[in-house]
Amino acid sequence: MTEYKCFACNKLVADTYIKKKIRCPYCGSRIIFKPRSSITKVKAR
Repeated sequence: MTEYKCFACNKLVADTYIKKKIRCPYCGSRIIFKPRSSITKVKAR
């Protein structure tokens, strides 16, 4: 199950809702993105 976030209200939106409409169910915004995990950089010695 993929998680998406609304750009305007920053709430999580289920992918099942995205398949029906591309709008946030909370605020109605059309800008929805898939958050990426942060990358940890390690310095080599």
